[in-house]
Amino acid sequence: MRKTALFAAVHFTVAFALAYVMTGSVLIGGAIALLEPALNTFAFHIHEKVWQRIEQRRGPRAAMA
Repeated sequence: MRKTALFAAVHFTVAFALAYVMTGSVLIGGAIALLEPALNTFAFHIHEKVWQRIEQRRGPRAAMA
């Protein structure tokens, strides 16, 4: 769990730093740093659901490849 927490902290820091450098705003940098990981998590969830459907349509042989 510590590794996950550390990764989350790194992700937040990178997102904040990049947004701050691009905008010069602490408020916007913080907002982006909070929203981006949340939206990315949702997008990954959708991606996994779509991927499962693709694998189910291909059948068991394709899943091994």
